[in-house]
Amino acid sequence: MAEEPTEETEILKPFWSGVVTFGLVSVPVSLFPASRGTTLRLRMVDAKGNLLKRRFFGSDNSKPLDAKNLVRGYEIEKDRFVIIEDDELEALDPEKSREIDLKLFVDLNTLSPLYFERAYFLVPNGGSTKAYRLLAEILMQEDRAGIATFVMRGKEYLCAIIAERGILRAETLRFADELRSPKAIGLPERKSVDAAEVKHFTQAIKGLKTKTLDQTKLKDQRSARIIKLADKKLRSGTDIVQANKDEEEVEESSTNVVDLMEVLKERLQGKLRARSATSKQSNRHPTTSDLKSKSKAELYEMAQVKEVPGRSSMSKSKLIEALTN
Repeated sequence: MAEEPTEETEILKPFWSGVVTFGLVSVPVSLFPASRGTTLRLRMVDAKGNLLKRRFFGSDNSKPLDAKNLVRGYEIEKDRFVIIEDDELEALDPEKSREIDLKLFVDLNTLSPLYFERAYFLVPNGGSTKAYRLLAEILMQEDRAGIATFVMRGKEYLCAIIAERGILRAETLRFADELRSPKAIGLPERKSVDAAEVKHFTQAIKGLKTKTLDQTKLKDQRSARIIKLADKKLRSGTDIVQANKDEEEVEESSTNVVDLMEVLKERLQGKLRARSATSKQSNRHPTTSDLKSKSKAELYEMAQVKEVPGRSSMSKSKLIEALTN
């Protein structure tokens, strides 16, 4: 029977590891995503269950194009482009860094939620959590957020460091020019309202007030209905097909991944467990077997570190080949 993933069974690995720095203070941390995105993903297959792949076709050619024939273009006017090569894009990447550089501290209430893009938990690294705890405590007491920049996977991000219940969180921020104003989408300007109508609305809202949000109200009902339908078909043996996976479709291995809540608990209590398998692999040249267990995104990040030319257009198998040479 199909099962919906739960937070208790989910396994994660850090997106990034480094240090939060300000003044002479350094706080070693790992970055974990605070959200899972959609809990249900439907794959595209044909009637026989074969997995489908996206291919690129030119408007004047019926044959699919290979990666070597694909280039990126910046449209300067309709149907007119400036070609930007991969090596030119890579030259524009920010300097590699393992620091979240806190530049200033602002009143948390001045940060509009509209600026928040994606949330990450900051998990303490190293044997001592004193600096982590102190930073979290001060941010909570002062009701402030630290504004910082950091580089992750070749891109520079602006983020806000926020503390809640002793846990540090990084919220990547949208840039000002990414936001629309109410005026830009035609919302009217604020006007005065009738006091009697305000009283009527207040009474209506009062009857619906609760102290906390019932988490069951946040359940993805559509995903639940799809899972129920899939279970029904599975039990009846209807519309069941077996896909043939190739090398590119091998599922990401769970080797060396860790449970986020367990890591937070261990590190905040100062009980660090040695990840011997991870440390051993990091101290030797990776083998083909090591690399096959990684996702394409992880391989691409490794290729960035090694500055492998042409990596952005490589398939997973080509990335493995380049990294083992």
